[in-house]
Amino acid sequence: MKIWCQNGSEHSANLVMIGHFKDVAEAAKACRMIEELREHMMQGQELGASDIYEPPDRYNTAILDLLERLGIYNITPQELEQFTYDVRLRNVEDTLVLRTEESEISAFLKVMIEKGARVEVFSAHDHSINAEQQNHPSN
Repeated sequence: MKIWCQNGSEHSANLVMIGHFKDVAEAAKACRMIEELREHMMQGQELGASDIYEPPDRYNTAILDLLERLGIYNITPQELEQFTYDVRLRNVEDTLVLRTEESEISAFLKVMIEKGARVEVFSAHDHSINAEQQNHPSN
């Protein structure tokens, strides 16, 4: 008889990441970069080019070209799979709001920081969006 022992959780992270940028143009640029990375990675999934259960330890030529064109040099090959996760991204004025049930968000954080954002990250389970953010059009 084989007994399965593994820690698991049905509890979602319910994370909120808010990037505050210098201006509208920088927020829009970061949003486009994230969307382009997500699109590229999702196409790879559909074509069977990558396996989310075994992240690569090296970049392929296509992703290297994309990262270079976008000017992003600090995302590891293992972090690329994060762009295939279910996230909701909203860009309003000089702010990006990302919501996800995942706890691995370092790739998104790196893009926002690389583009000059001041970033807040919190669990919506434990913290609510403050009044200023509530009145912001992104919520």
